[in-house]
Amino acid sequence: MVAFGGGHGLSASLRALRHCVPELDLDITAVVTVGDDGGSSGRLRAERGGLPPGDLRQALVALAGDHPATRRSAGLFQHRFAAVGAGAAATGGAGAADPLAGHAVGNLVLCGLMELLGDPVAALDHAAVMLGAVGRVLPMSRQPVGIEAHVRGADPDRRDEVRVLRGQHQVAVTTGRVESLRLTPAAPAACAEAVAAVYDADWLIFGPGSWYTSVLPHLLVPGLAHAIVSSPARRLVTLNLVAEKETLGLSLADHLATLRRYLSELKVDVVLADSRAVGDPEAVRRAAESLGARLALAPVAVTDGTPRHDPAALGAALVPVLGADR
Repeated sequence: MVAFGGGHGLSASLRALRHCVPELDLDITAVVTVGDDGGSSGRLRAERGGLPPGDLRQALVALAGDHPATRRSAGLFQHRFAAVGAGAAATGGAGAADPLAGHAVGNLVLCGLMELLGDPVAALDHAAVMLGAVGRVLPMSRQPVGIEAHVRGADPDRRDEVRVLRGQHQVAVTTGRVESLRLTPAAPAACAEAVAAVYDADWLIFGPGSWYTSVLPHLLVPGLAHAIVSSPARRLVTLNLVAEKETLGLSLADHLATLRRYLSELKVDVVLADSRAVGDPEAVRRAAESLGARLALAPVAVTDGTPRHDPAALGAALVPVLGADR
C-alpha cells in the first residue's frame, strides 16, 4: 500500500492502514509532500535548508511500533519545546530569545539526520528504525517545493480580485477560492524510491487531508504523476469529512473533479466517503463514476461530532476494499 498526503490527514490514513495489518498483512509506504513553510518546519527550512520535516515526522510517528520503548520515542518526537523566560514570552515564544521554542524534537532529529547522512531517504529510513516503524516514509521529492495558488477573494473586501498566494501556509489558511495551483520549481524531480514503490504497489491511496496543499501536490510532480497513472496498482480516494479553509465552497464531488483537472489520465477504482458526511450521495457517486470508481460509504468519523476520521473505523472500512481479490 502506498499512501499519499501530508499532515494529520495522512496520519489518519496510516493509522487506519495499521488497523488492517492483522487481517491483510500489509506492506505500507507513505509518500509525503515537502511544501510546508509554516511553524517549526518553516523555520528550519528557512534557517537550515533541506526538506521541511514536520509532515515526515508525523508520518513516522503514525507508523511507530507498539513496543513501550518505541512508543516513548514516538512521544519524544512529538514533544514540542515550550517558551521559557521573560524574553521568550515577550517574543511570543519563538525567535532569537528562545530558538528552541515551538520546535518539535522529531523535527530537529530529522534535520540532524539529513545533515549527518546527506540524504533525506537514508535519514528517514534511520529514523524509522529508531521508532520501530511498521512501514516506510518517503518524500515525494528530495528537494523542497513551494506551493503557489491563484485565489479569488483572498481579500474579503475584494471578492472578485484574483491574487497569487505563495507558500503552503498562505494557501492552507485562505478563505478565498483557489482557482489554480502550481509548484515551484514547476517540475521537481520525483524521489526515485517513491516512484519504485508506486510501481510495486497493489493499492495507491489518496486522502484524506488538505486537498490543495497535501493531496494534489503529488499529482504535480511529473515523475510521480507518470508513475501513478502507469502503475498496475488499483487506486482509492478517501474523502474529507468537511471543507477546510482552502476548500470552502468545494463540494465532495468538486474534490474528485479537481483530481481529474490536475491529472487528466487518472483513473480511480474506489472512492470511500463517510456515510453521514456525504449527504445526498448521488452527486458524489456520479463524480466517482467519472473517474471510473465505485462509491463506498461507511461511518468513518469519530463519534464525538468533531470532523476527524477514526483510524479504527476507517481501518474497518478499508479491510473489505483492500482485501478484495487477494
